[in-house]
Amino acid sequence: MKIETVTLREIQMPLVHFFETSFGRVYSRRILLLTARCEGIDGWAECVAGEDPFYSSEWIETAWSTLKHYLAPVVIGRPLAAAHDVAGLMAKVRGHRMAKAAIENAAWDAEARQKQQPLWKLLGGTTREIQCGVSIGIQDSIEQLLAKIETELAAGYRRIKVKVKPGWDLVVLERIRSRWPDIVLSCDANSAYTLDEVEHLRKFDRFQLLMIEQPLWNDDIYYHARLQRELRTAICLDESIRHARDTAAAVETGACRIVNIKVGRVGGFSEARKVHDVCQANNVPVWCGGMLESGVGRAHNIALSTLPNFRLPGDVSASKRYWKEDIIEPEVEVSAQGTIAVSDQPGTGYQIRQDLIEKLAVRKETIDS
Repeated sequence: MKIETVTLREIQMPLVHFFETSFGRVYSRRILLLTARCEGIDGWAECVAGEDPFYSSEWIETAWSTLKHYLAPVVIGRPLAAAHDVAGLMAKVRGHRMAKAAIENAAWDAEARQKQQPLWKLLGGTTREIQCGVSIGIQDSIEQLLAKIETELAAGYRRIKVKVKPGWDLVVLERIRSRWPDIVLSCDANSAYTLDEVEHLRKFDRFQLLMIEQPLWNDDIYYHARLQRELRTAICLDESIRHARDTAAAVETGACRIVNIKVGRVGGFSEARKVHDVCQANNVPVWCGGMLESGVGRAHNIALSTLPNFRLPGDVSASKRYWKEDIIEPEVEVSAQGTIAVSDQPGTGYQIRQDLIEKLAVRKETIDS
């Protein structure tokens, strides 16, 4: 296969409801979509870099520029035995994993469509139905948060994750547990704490959480290992896991008992599979994290979540939780049992609503050499 052109589009989509983490509050998304034309077939992907360099040093402007000037030119016109060859072509560029993932994942989508094969099968997936959880951001009040949790439980979601930060943690978790003592509950700190707060973090143990996600620094493994020895609650690493080597280091040092795999964060499907395999070999369960994706990125998360070690419900939830109208059809729907059935159609199994994408686009650029 061969990538002939790469097209970048920025679309802007308002969220149904604001989403707040320890980084701040978001009301709408700037989303970078990438199309790789491979011998007449279009593969689509989403670059998950955010509007600002808060979750990651990457953001939409660095991703656009890096894709245009460095990554697209190095892959266009080069013969590829398969989509996973793309990663090696881009290796000269350090970092920029979210930008790299956009090109590689689009190539995977194109390869699956060329072979008339579901993307999840091409990736090596085995699960026909994935388990779904939800991530609920910080709200204006605890009562507002409890109302949202009630809605999501009624919808069938199998795990509730809430965002926490200093001042919005213990009282919040206490109220949730008082009302729902038996639900599968976890929390995500997005690096809001330090090791100096270990006594405070020990108090999380009483809530019987599935995990506390990324409590310490975003680039840290060592101090998470020290913290995990102090807690009964399992630590899950997110931002710290950039590739399979980080995963091996985290597992060997005992820095976590669970790993969150975000395909954009680790640089694409090829590296995501390697992270998965390291965890599987060490009996560490993984789950798929979300980045407020449109249906394009959400469909890729579904495909990834079919790999056998995705044993915990991920953040892959229904389109309607985020968007009044998604850019794929059918939109992603979750069953009353909190699951998503995967499609046997070629590629992701979802069709791109290119007319809507063009309507939402605020800029577009095609690179052909």
